[in-house]
Amino acid sequence: MNRKANKLINEKSPYLLQHAYNPVEWYPWCEEAFEKAKREDKPIFLSIGYSTCHWCHVMEKESFEDEEVAKLMNDTFVSIKIDREERPDIDGVYMSVCQMITGGGGWPLTIVMTPDKKPFFTGTYFPKYNRFGRIGMIELITKLKDIWNNRREEVLNSAEEITKSINQIADKKSEEEIDENIFDKAFSEYSRRFDKDFGGFGNAPKFPTPHNLLFLLRYYRRTKNLSALEMVEKTLTQMRKGGIYDHIGFGFARYSTDKYWLVPHFEKMLYDNALLLMAFAEAYQITANKFYKTTSEEIIEYVLRDMTHPEGGFYSAEDADSEGEEGKFYLWTETELRQLLSKDEADFIIKVFNIEPNGNWYDEARGVRTGNNILHLKKSYKELADDLSISENDFIKNLSSIRKKMFEWREKRIHPHKDDKILTDWNSLMISALVKSSIILDKKYFLDTAIRADRFIKKYLYKDEKLLHRFRDGESAIDGNLDDYSFFIQAQLDLFEATSETEYLQTAITLNEILSKKFWDKNHGGYFFTSEDAEQLIVRQKEIYDGAIPSGNSIQLMNLVRLYKITGDNLYFDLAQKHIKTFASDVNRMPSVFAQFLCGLDFLLGPSVEIVITAKDRNLSDEIVKKISRLYFPSKVIINMNELNRQKLPELVPYLKDYKIDEKPTIYLCRDFVCEKPTNNVDEVIQRIAEL
Repeated sequence: MNRKANKLINEKSPYLLQHAYNPVEWYPWCEEAFEKAKREDKPIFLSIGYSTCHWCHVMEKESFEDEEVAKLMNDTFVSIKIDREERPDIDGVYMSVCQMITGGGGWPLTIVMTPDKKPFFTGTYFPKYNRFGRIGMIELITKLKDIWNNRREEVLNSAEEITKSINQIADKKSEEEIDENIFDKAFSEYSRRFDKDFGGFGNAPKFPTPHNLLFLLRYYRRTKNLSALEMVEKTLTQMRKGGIYDHIGFGFARYSTDKYWLVPHFEKMLYDNALLLMAFAEAYQITANKFYKTTSEEIIEYVLRDMTHPEGGFYSAEDADSEGEEGKFYLWTETELRQLLSKDEADFIIKVFNIEPNGNWYDEARGVRTGNNILHLKKSYKELADDLSISENDFIKNLSSIRKKMFEWREKRIHPHKDDKILTDWNSLMISALVKSSIILDKKYFLDTAIRADRFIKKYLYKDEKLLHRFRDGESAIDGNLDDYSFFIQAQLDLFEATSETEYLQTAITLNEILSKKFWDKNHGGYFFTSEDAEQLIVRQKEIYDGAIPSGNSIQLMNLVRLYKITGDNLYFDLAQKHIKTFASDVNRMPSVFAQFLCGLDFLLGPSVEIVITAKDRNLSDEIVKKISRLYFPSKVIINMNELNRQKLPELVPYLKDYKIDEKPTIYLCRDFVCEKPTNNVDEVIQRIAEL
């Protein structure tokens, strides 16, 4: 059957291209669509999703590929499709509307709005016919058409009120302050929500949200409260043992549908794996537990093998579905394992990963056990080795050997769709995670990989001192948003401290100037999500809530603190203070949902240290940097001045012009720019920091 393409056919987004042959006459977000709606006096049907979203696929199959639904939509609406990962600015605005009206949200996000972009109806997934207690598309479209034609004044008034309300939320001003008690309050909130049996916070569904764990590690360092560390260790261990982890190919899925971390939503996102890599690496840094080290290395193996562009950038995501079925790529039957493996190998894997003949999980959608198994651990490697009467080393050796055989077999299956667009913000998170891991795990290759990804971003997505958001299929497009800038600044500061190359510090300073000029709210403080010269939407949002990824404003607080500590320029300190005051009322109300913001606040309030290392021989100073960096003390900056950067670095960090470089490395340890006596003894410096 010859299918006719709609207006999405010339887009680059994999998500939009998935819908390019729907009978729905989709438009991308463009003036042509809005002009058509005005001309034909039709409302806009806005559908927002992303290419690896399971329920987006379901709604497409049920409704957008259905001729009956498509005819109704084409008669009633002008329909627009948006990839939320390409246009987080638009998604953010209308998701806020959905949450304000319905109290919830998610994808696919459905908005019906006037031709001037003002919403009057919102929801998420709708089936074709009424079911699950949800109105179906057939009835919904009919009702919306009637309302639009016969109750227009009511519709327009509602749209106006919704638009006014969302602007009032965005324009609120804070007059509060924040003090150190906020950390205890956040910890109490985490304690109340912590699942002592299975780790994580709250009940099903459970999301990794690693920035919560990163804050708790800092709280443990600040207070020595073992409960904070125990929460982190329990959560990381249970996630790593659970079905949310891919025990054969590595990497973490998006979230768990149950409280046990057993049944995942099988899509894999770059940002989840970047943030989890940070959490596992820091947990290893504190505890020296090799389980966390191995997991960190496995996450990196997955990303480099399956999620890396030939030139070094990182792809966005892998789908949950393959062959039209969620999770099919990852599931195993006992019969398949016994056909693939020897009897001893199969018996081993069946015991280790809790394989059952009828399947080890209950498929709620079908209401049965399907015979499929999700690989997961119920015991530690040590406990399993004891059960099998072998040493832990032999257990790990056997597991590794059989895993490789299962991986090679699984590679022959039809793979889930890969969303191969490259996003500046998500890539920046992975660059930072790789830099952190390279130091903690002592793997230079990870740093080299981070540098290669950084070069990719600078080659394709950094034009004329302006960041772009998305690269795909040879095209760089879409103006960068706050997340792109703040996450990339963070990556530049991480690379600067790890390499001592001034290029990275210069880029961070330059991009921060752009943020101050084009994103800073001159009336109330804080950073808008979009630049002042970006497309004007119904509201210019300012986000602070840390969701699946930290907010750009939270990351930017940390950036301002680090820039202040590195350069000594009070401009950054003043901005950080204003920034905190802007969001103080939100953070004070429920601090545990602003974990990344609290990490920046922890750094600013101290104790924190600045360390300057001078040496003619860069190799010697690099070794000192590595040794100090392996100590878990995140509230520090390290400046490594050597023969290679001694000319350029004082131009960016003026106070360094008075520092001498001798043959023997010298370490200057300062606390809030009050410096102790210089020393050549790195162990002495580490001891001083550890005592803070």
